[in-house]
Amino acid sequence: MLRYTTWTFLIVMKKSNKNKNNAGGRVNEYGNATRGETESWKKQKLVQIHQAFNSDPVDIETLRKAAVSDGGLLTNELRRKVWPKLLNINVYDLPHRPGRDVRENHKDYNQILLDVRRSMKRFPKGMPASQRAVLQEQLTDMMLEVLRRNPQLHYYQGYHDVAVSLLLLVGERTAIAMLHTLSNHHLRDFMDPTMDRTKHILNYLMPILEQVDKELHDFLIRSEVGTIFALSWLITWYGHVLSEFRHTLRLYDFFLASHPLMPIYLAATIVLHREKEVRQSECDMAMVHLLLSRIPQDLPYELLIGQAQALFDRYPPPLLAKRAALQSRTSLSISTFQSFQRSTLHQRPDSVLRRITRERGCSASRRGPGEWAVASTEAPALGRGNRMVKMAVWGLSATLGAAVFAVAQTAMQWGPDVLLQLF
Repeated sequence: MLRYTTWTFLIVMKKSNKNKNNAGGRVNEYGNATRGETESWKKQKLVQIHQAFNSDPVDIETLRKAAVSDGGLLTNELRRKVWPKLLNINVYDLPHRPGRDVRENHKDYNQILLDVRRSMKRFPKGMPASQRAVLQEQLTDMMLEVLRRNPQLHYYQGYHDVAVSLLLLVGERTAIAMLHTLSNHHLRDFMDPTMDRTKHILNYLMPILEQVDKELHDFLIRSEVGTIFALSWLITWYGHVLSEFRHTLRLYDFFLASHPLMPIYLAATIVLHREKEVRQSECDMAMVHLLLSRIPQDLPYELLIGQAQALFDRYPPPLLAKRAALQSRTSLSISTFQSFQRSTLHQRPDSVLRRITRERGCSASRRGPGEWAVASTEAPALGRGNRMVKMAVWGLSATLGAAVFAVAQTAMQWGPDVLLQLF
């Protein structure tokens, strides 16, 4: 069995990162790029993303590589376009906004309401209270809507951290569709009535560390710290523990394009990155847990993402499951991942979907109650347009207006949830 010291691991990772093309980016001997070189590879990467997004069918593999490689998807505008494609979501076939009845007699309503009220600091500083209140109402309803449509799923504290990250970036209706897909795939193991599958996912952490740094692994075992310190990282996709929203978005690029276990591989790289701090601490459960649970806010995210991907390639889940006597078939997220990825490979570009939607007009209203109803931003406009034509013929005039507010992507700080603080 091959074993690497942390130092050897970092050297291997550094060489791996220097050998990567990263969409044309070039670095000097210190790993830094000049401003001109940075702008050049960014422009090249933007072109590649746009070409992949507009190809027919959409080049999902290129979009995945772009989301994982340096800089991720680069801009929030691109994220709004690419994230739905990574989850095989047609933005011209989105769910309607939930009705008020979604809150009636739902077993999780009170807990969700408490968690949403505690999520105040997840919103941008300076946002008017009235706007934040609207978003919190949307956040409550979107989670309840997904849970209502999927009675096999169970709410967990931390779910709202994933939901609010989606809501702030893509808006309510796209966020509902994304949360629906994620809840049935990437997050599925966390949504059981018990935490057995969540513990199973956490159990991958120590075997990863053992493969890379046996001494650090043995130190953690002696301390009896376990893996609970990484629970909030895993179940919120780090949204609960990062103070800057831009870092959360960058990690979501990575996770949306990757295997469901990638957040655990990233957790391993974070622990390895802090190896010196850990080894210098007292070998005591409380002390080590306190140290590791307080994630630094100045982590080198691009470096850690590259290392996590390299670890995943070198020690894939089946290898770890075999060595650690972990049965991957007990994870619903893992067992459905291959078929889910295949399902994303035959999507039409948005330009084609937009044309098809226009051609169909309002015929999609024939959908049954069990399906997502077509409620795109353009379908209602078509109906209004037809009415306005008639009104013009009748010599009438009408003015249509829509009010939209944009959520600024500014630095944010969160307050801990009661449950997550325990971890």
